[in-house]
Amino acid sequence: MAKLTADALRTMYLEFFASKGHAIISGASVIPENDPTVLFTTAGMHPLVPYLLGEPHPAGRRLTDVQKCVRTGDIDAVGDDAHLTFFEMLGNWSLGDYFKQEAIAWSFEFLTTKLGLRPEDLYVTVFRGEEGIPRDDEAIACWKAQGIPESHIFPKGREDNWWGPAGVTGPCGPDTEMFLDTGKPACGPDCAPGCHCGKYMEIWNDVFMQYNKTAAGDYEPLRQHNVDTGMGVERTICMINGYGTVYESELFLPLLERIRALAAADLPEAKRTRAERIIADHMRTATIILGDPKGGVKPGNVGANYVLRRLIRRAVRYGMDLGLPAGFTPGLAEIVIAIYKGFYPELEEKRETILSELAAEETRFAKTLTQGRHEFEKVAAVLAQHGQTQISGKTAFKLYDTYGFPLEITQELAAERGLTVDAEGFAKAEAKHREASKQGEGVFKGGLADHSEQTTRLHTATHLLHKALKVVLGDHVNQKGSNITVERLRFDFSHPEKMTKEQLERVEDLVNEQIARALPVTCETMPIEAAKAAGATALFTAKYGEQVKVYTIGDFSKEVCGGPHAGNTSELVAFKILKEESSSAGVRRIKAIIGEPALEKRRAAGK
Repeated sequence: MAKLTADALRTMYLEFFASKGHAIISGASVIPENDPTVLFTTAGMHPLVPYLLGEPHPAGRRLTDVQKCVRTGDIDAVGDDAHLTFFEMLGNWSLGDYFKQEAIAWSFEFLTTKLGLRPEDLYVTVFRGEEGIPRDDEAIACWKAQGIPESHIFPKGREDNWWGPAGVTGPCGPDTEMFLDTGKPACGPDCAPGCHCGKYMEIWNDVFMQYNKTAAGDYEPLRQHNVDTGMGVERTICMINGYGTVYESELFLPLLERIRALAAADLPEAKRTRAERIIADHMRTATIILGDPKGGVKPGNVGANYVLRRLIRRAVRYGMDLGLPAGFTPGLAEIVIAIYKGFYPELEEKRETILSELAAEETRFAKTLTQGRHEFEKVAAVLAQHGQTQISGKTAFKLYDTYGFPLEITQELAAERGLTVDAEGFAKAEAKHREASKQGEGVFKGGLADHSEQTTRLHTATHLLHKALKVVLGDHVNQKGSNITVERLRFDFSHPEKMTKEQLERVEDLVNEQIARALPVTCETMPIEAAKAAGATALFTAKYGEQVKVYTIGDFSKEVCGGPHAGNTSELVAFKILKEESSSAGVRRIKAIIGEPALEKRRAAGK
């Protein structure tokens, strides 16, 4: 039997759900829009937040797509059989349309009739009930109706089978997850789907948003019940093809073959395998990020830019362990582009940017390692001066985090000088840093960002700002990212140099002029070609014929956007730029506020 490929799985999935009345929509950018909770798009439903909250989607109430996702919270697990930092998520959604019965029946139908799984091979988990919320007997009944025996249905708690809310309040609900037995031995008598030992691998998750958590902590039924599902491409083709790991598919083999051909070091098998997988995974993710059509994320020291830098430098460090030649990263990126360009043509279009950024970062890292070596020599000299023989864990971690020194290199250099390294202290410092990084990145199991009136108005302000920047600076200005909290907006845009004081004042005044004009904000749904013809500003990733929403602000601004927006610019009251700075090479960043605080600051400035 022919092996299931990623291309075949994507096509099969989309066509199956199209046959069930779902509109096939384009996946969104891997760089999230107006969501302060995360640095990257981490789940298939992430770009659909406004529609899950009630905004009508231009394509209807049944949707399906393939979404590029990046998650780095488990980066230290990469190198095992299943964890990845980049993956593709197949998804289908019901926006207030069908619910559990159809979602579960179609999941079962696809797994058995399209992927050829036997019903007895499937294991599922469901919500067992907690905090006054009943067990999800409806989901259990739905699975039994499909022929899944009760012995293969496992009720689990909130940590396994509950989604949301993203904040203190908001939409939430139970989920049901589907697993296959990998054939590995159980870790103990309590081993079951959901266990982290690796015996069971999750391939699909259906989330049922049916409750709203109130400020009082109560769970009320939602008026609009939604279904949000997700199936990972890499894990699914791994399990269907009987692979032992996700790295055995056509998505990874060409990368691994090139890495092995270039490797000059002779390492123990386990260490070599882990290094090869980390390099392949990280180079794949870095290429996808750099090749994203939205752009704006380049190696740097803050936020998403730092995550990208860490991925590249981690790949280079493991490349050194394998003895890969200097300058190997662009060659691996070429392979990633070749694998994915058919489905993601933007990678071919941004080839030069991808290759040049990787080459530059690899060169910068080589210099950083030299600086790290000098820093190590300083540490060793201070220890010798004070008659000490152990490098503290905190210092060792600083060498790792700041200068890219793996613990092993620090230990080798230390041994040459008769010194030791506090490995336990290093592990504690690393764990503390990892936890802080997870909190900074945001924990997002399909999380809904805040969509209060204030953030909605701030979102509207980004449209006014975008247009004002184009008027003042030129049409080369394009949005490269935005981040909105209740307090402020942050807007990244393409521009090669620092803005002058006069330019900033002109942009701010222009936005405030539109607020004072009390312009109406209107929305139309139209094909993507019509939006382009109408002169709408957008990152045009939608496919031919696809319906999009176009928001028009009076005679000033017209953009393709999912919303939500204020009804009139007067709701913004006033607009004030707080700061303009560099985000990354060729990308500037503006932070601004609206409302009464902005009005007070403008008055204080004599406006």
